Amino acid sequence: MKPSYRWVIVAAGALMSCVAIGVMFSLAIFLEPMALDTQWSRAGISSAMTLNFLVMGLGGFAWGAIYDRVGARPVVFAGTLLLGLAMVLASRSGSLLAFQLTYGVLVGLAASAFFAPMIALTTAWFDTNRSLAVSLVSAGMGVAPMTISPFAGWLITAYAWRTAMFDIGVMAWVLLLPVAFLVRQPPVPVADGSDAALAADDPGISVGQALRSPQFIVLGLTFFACCAAHSGPIFHMVSYAMLCGVAPMAAVTIYSVEGLAGLGGRLLYGVLADRIGVKPVLVAGLAIQAVVIAGYLAVRQLEQFYILAVIFGATYGGVMSLYAVLARDYFGPRIIGTVLGAATMLSSLGMAFGPLAGGMVFDAYASYSWLFIGSAVVGLGAAGIAIAFPPLPRKSALQPA
Repeated sequence: MKPSYRWVIVAAGALMSCVAIGVMFSLAIFLEPMALDTQWSRAGISSAMTLNFLVMGLGGFAWGAIYDRVGARPVVFAGTLLLGLAMVLASRSGSLLAFQLTYGVLVGLAASAFFAPMIALTTAWFDTNRSLAVSLVSAGMGVAPMTISPFAGWLITAYAWRTAMFDIGVMAWVLLLPVAFLVRQPPVPVADGSDAALAADDPGISVGQALRSPQFIVLGLTFFACCAAHSGPIFHMVSYAMLCGVAPMAAVTIYSVEGLAGLGGRLLYGVLADRIGVKPVLVAGLAIQAVVIAGYLAVRQLEQFYILAVIFGATYGGVMSLYAVLARDYFGPRIIGTVLGAATMLSSLGMAFGPLAGGMVFDAYASYSWLFIGSAVVGLGAAGIAIAFPPLPRKSALQPA
């Protein structure tokens, strides 16, 4: 198989992450028409998104472990079948509980079948430009809100929400089933020629040892704190801008600017990590993220929000893909799926924590100030934890903590 095929893997991973995450986040588009049609509470419908994050965390760990045993194609094939089925069943839900189980649980489980396995597969295909390749795969997540969500909005306008949700499920099958057959393991293990990779891939290292090692503890805590820091500001940004006097439609565009900036940030941080190393780029990015979150306390004008949105979006988008590269460098290809799945589980818990904490803060104080202060502190904590990353193993296997 030609080495150039690795870029097919990157394209397949980007498309899969775009469709899966786009389908999950399209719930925001369905919220209003569903509530009007069914009289279900908005809180009840929105709780499906919280379930998505929680199930994605557990599912990412399980799918990652399965990837280590059977490879990527069976995992993404199963995820594709489940994603389409979940949307079809959700479109036929006769009760709020049925919708929460199908959309909240099944969609979250399906979406988690793509990220960790395809990122792990990408790291196995690349011995050079690994950070850039992983960033390109994760860029699919950044494109998702700008593709699937507008398509869902058009379908809802043209038809009804049930028809739109059904059609999106079928679309997921049509797009992803052929792509799943393009997913292949590398013909031979891609060695990077370093002692670190040889040590990390020592057959004596078990999954249990890896998950108890200082390397994973620092990786998981950093990933959790990073996501907990930015998820609240991301989720509540539009509401915060409106409280600052920004018009509602203009406030929505701030979120779009963040998404576009995230695409560029993934490429920028990926290139920098390949050139100067993952750890310094990650630490710098986390520090910038914390400072920008605090900076939102001082803005009131739309133009100021845009400036910070560009920096914030590029930063949180850029650092997210670097954790997978660090995991591959520390633990090698043999157990990367399980390790990355476990780290993703922790990050999903962080993502689920931020929006809830922000809502509680606003309900208590009628202000988002403490959300941004707390998020900035957590962000600085993430940078501090990242500084403590142990050196890569060279001569001996990873030691349990």
